Amino acid sequence: MEPRFLLLSDVAAELNVSDSQVYHMVRSGELPAIKVGGRGQWRVERAKLEQYIEQKYAETAEWVRGNPLVEREAD
Repeated sequence: MEPRFLLLSDVAAELNVSDSQVYHMVRSGELPAIKVGGRGQWRVERAKLEQYIEQKYAETAEWVRGNPLVEREAD
């Protein structure tokens, strides 16, 4: 059974980005997370990460539709 909550380093590995990028995503509110424990360690719920990924797929698809690839004509 997969854990419900992930460390920021786990999220970084899932997204293939740096830990600092995930920290920025969390601190900016882009990726929902919670602080737990006496030290306030960040955790991201797996379901929220999956929702975030789906949202990014939708945003990317919209961007692609609005920015079609235009091939250059050969000279």
